[in-house]
Amino acid sequence: MTGKGPLRAGIVGTLVGVICCFSPLLVVVFGVVGLSSWLGWIDYALFPLMYVSMGIAAYGLYGHFGKVGADPRAIVSVIVVTVLGLVFWLEFRFAIRISITALIAIFGYAYFLRRRQKSEATAKGSGTGLRDTYD
Repeated sequence: MTGKGPLRAGIVGTLVGVICCFSPLLVVVFGVVGLSSWLGWIDYALFPLMYVSMGIAAYGLYGHFGKVGADPRAIVSVIVVTVLGLVFWLEFRFAIRISITALIAIFGYAYFLRRRQKSEATAKGSGTGLRDTYD
């Protein structure tokens, strides 16, 4: 996948997960519609949606910044499964803190990719390779 598709899909999925997990919006909507009995399992569906969407957003950032560095699919998959397992293992006790930490990590990854892209662009533009030094 290339382009902005994975980045947009990841951001939209993450926003849907965040809005539904951390606000009473879904509880009110399900209560009004008469489906409040389904709310007992909703965390088991929304947290995986949110973390997988964060992983897709991280991969989308990699494509958005010109695929600098190594392909992050394997490491992103491992991190998503690990974080999701941690949330389930802790029985959602620290879910908000873990989710905020995951979002901060994605912003840090975006910052890292942006800096790396800029440094590679300046290295290509300046022509300071070893060959240029000795010619």
